[in-house]
Amino acid sequence: MKTLGIFRHAKSDWTDARLRDFDRPLNTRGRAGAGLMGKHIREHAVGWKRILASPAVRVTQTIELAGEAAGETPPITWDRRIYLASSATLIDVLREQDSDPRTILLVGHNPGLEDLIFDLVPDDGSSPLRDVVEDKFPTAAYAVIELDIENWADLRDGTGRLVHLVRPRDLDPSLGPSLTD
Repeated sequence: MKTLGIFRHAKSDWTDARLRDFDRPLNTRGRAGAGLMGKHIREHAVGWKRILASPAVRVTQTIELAGEAAGETPPITWDRRIYLASSATLIDVLREQDSDPRTILLVGHNPGLEDLIFDLVPDDGSSPLRDVVEDKFPTAAYAVIELDIENWADLRDGTGRLVHLVRPRDLDPSLGPSLTD
């Protein structure tokens, strides 16, 4: 069995219209959310062996702040293909993982991350948390999927169970949606 974590970047700043999407940093709420989620990820204690991440600024800042709050950061592989990737591309990236670590934390963007959850977790009622993701997989959300596979190369649609899902607002209501979102 393998375990896949999915961590969406925290809330980004849209105030500077001159910045490319790739270069957008986190806003104040995003910085707070990233730190809070880092603590939660540590307390959830999966023991991530590898992080696969988009190199976009908002993702690198999310990982940095979450790692500081957690007191550790596993080895990171930055992969430009993860930036705004589709679920199919994310599955390809995961299938390529060598040395088959038992656990991988994937950090990136929607809609690809949300679609990945829908592709890996069957819509058969076996994962009630899937319904929450159908409503929204917001910024800084963290999900854990247990996969019925022995090797990452064997990753296929429908092989997962969504066993954990936390959003920043679940830990601190002030980090939930506001009227300006």
